[in-house]
Amino acid sequence: MTEALPEGVKYLVAIKQVEKPIKMTDQAKAELQSSGMMDDKGKLKIKGVSPKMIKRMKLESVDCPVLKKEVGFLQCYVCKNYFSRVSGQVFCKGDPL
Repeated sequence: MTEALPEGVKYLVAIKQVEKPIKMTDQAKAELQSSGMMDDKGKLKIKGVSPKMIKRMKLESVDCPVLKKEVGFLQCYVCKNYFSRVSGQVFCKGDPL
C-alpha cells in the first residue's frame, strides 16, 4: 500500500537510529543561530521541543535525497526542504539547495 504524499512533497524518508550523534555542518549551525534556535554557546533551544526530545533527535539520522548522504535529523529539521515528520518518516520537498 503506497500512501499519497502531500502536495509539493517529493520524498518520504525513513528516520534511523544511530549510536553516536552525526556532526552538524557549519551551515546548519549558522541557520539555527540566525533563526534563534541555538544560542551563542551552541546549545539548542527549539521552542515547543523539550530538552529530552532534542537529545533523542540528536541520535537520529536520515539518508538525505537532496544532499545524497546521511545527515543528522536536526540538520534535516532546519533544512528548507523539511515539510513534516510523521510516524518515523520525514516528508521532504526535494528542491535543490
